Amino acid sequence: MGHHRKALRTTAVGAVSATLIAGSALGFAPAAQASTGGIRFVDIAGDGGTVLKANVITPAGADGSRRYPLIVFPTSWGLPQVEYLAQAQKLANSGYVVVSYNVRGFWQSGGRIEVAGPPDIADASKVIDWALANTPADAQHIGMGGVSYGAGISLLAAAHDQRVKAVAALSGWADLIDSIYSGRTQHVQAGGLLDGASIVTGRQSAEIREIFDNFYASNLSKEQDMINWGKKRSAITYVDQLNKNGTAVMMANAWGDSVFPPNQSAHFYEKLTGPKRLEFRPGDHATAELTGLFGLPNDVWTDTERWFDRYLQGDDNGIDREQPVQLKSRSTGGYEGYPDWKSVGATTKKLALSGTTTLHTNVDSGADGGVVFLSSILDQVARIPPVASIPLLPRRWAAVWQSEKYGTAQQVRGTTTLHTTVTPTDESGTLVAYLYDVGPLGLGKLVTHAPYTFHGRTPGTAFGLDLELYSTAYDVPAGHRLALVVDTVDPLYIEHNPSGAQLTFSSPADDPSYVSIPLREQ
Repeated sequence: MGHHRKALRTTAVGAVSATLIAGSALGFAPAAQASTGGIRFVDIAGDGGTVLKANVITPAGADGSRRYPLIVFPTSWGLPQVEYLAQAQKLANSGYVVVSYNVRGFWQSGGRIEVAGPPDIADASKVIDWALANTPADAQHIGMGGVSYGAGISLLAAAHDQRVKAVAALSGWADLIDSIYSGRTQHVQAGGLLDGASIVTGRQSAEIREIFDNFYASNLSKEQDMINWGKKRSAITYVDQLNKNGTAVMMANAWGDSVFPPNQSAHFYEKLTGPKRLEFRPGDHATAELTGLFGLPNDVWTDTERWFDRYLQGDDNGIDREQPVQLKSRSTGGYEGYPDWKSVGATTKKLALSGTTTLHTNVDSGADGGVVFLSSILDQVARIPPVASIPLLPRRWAAVWQSEKYGTAQQVRGTTTLHTTVTPTDESGTLVAYLYDVGPLGLGKLVTHAPYTFHGRTPGTAFGLDLELYSTAYDVPAGHRLALVVDTVDPLYIEHNPSGAQLTFSSPADDPSYVSIPLREQ
């Protein structure tokens, strides 16, 4: 495991370094403290006096005679404080004061990385305090937003600071544990990328170093500590406070987000009672909004500005009258509107998982979730998801169930769920379930998947398993089948199968096994 982790971290550091170098070439480099045109580069005292490097853009001609709505952007994980300059300038041109700051522990800001901990939340309020004292910002009209890390901090800050009236959380998380530890399984490639980026661009706290080490080591004695640590950093923990504040919350994520998968955002969205909007598009982590950071036309950023215009400037632009759940299919590229998340998969179709199948573990069958970032980006730009030849999957290491051919297209929308009965030979184990779109030649295109890990089970004793696969929007063509594949090894995840272990899947008469597939009403 140590060698594997070292190799993974080296790969992650290299990938992050390349990204940052490319960003610098396009102007995404940290700037010296200076004033350039309408941009001021400033130091802001954060919590405990920690220096936060920031930039401020005010509307042209602002002379202090009037106040403007304020938008605060915390930076993404590993990116410098100029990340949002293109969008900040657009917003300033529309009448906003925009302050973007480098979160503590990264780049030139002081302190150490706290992973959206209490100091980060306090920092956000300190930045708002500074803006109200040093810019023509309006204390009654304050918004926050950002991409990834900035999105997560914005949601948390809005729950703790009732001055924040609107949030745009792009590719963020609402439940940190349900993101990189969903199904009680370590998302090792995602964790490695976050770890590597923070080593290259920041300074880790002792706490986060310990969290990463326990994460990699599968230290079960520390599992509850890690969960408690994650809950403190998850907006879903404070959803009642957000609702009490009446904060207007817009969230936009990607179907294939390999860092913060979509299910946790959908669950959080359902718990919100104030003004809210949920958008899902094809892509991976932060790829849907990336072009907007370079000032190019971008649907996510267009909706972000409309959201702020409605809830900070009071513009009657109609965004609050649109269907609040907006999805873009991975297959057609068109947008679909729904009144709520539950309406997305309005009907379900069950595929029976009959018979008894025993899997041998520890070998990758060839059914995989792909590679972090690369696979979902290919799906986004070329509609090429990970593939597997279903007839050639070795049945010793892969269990396969297939539907009949469908006479009409099946529009999979929402969250597929697996229900089955598992009998393990050991107390711990990992399985990964995949749903494939299978064409006439047996080539399966990945529709969705999810991992599941168990500990403390009695060997030889069956238990029921209910697993949510990652939410998606995918059209299965007429004449194709759906196939559920289960195996035990996927490079995206740490697996917990002892050497030589076996898993048996059965379908008792009184509790039959099935996969429930959500479909759009046609």
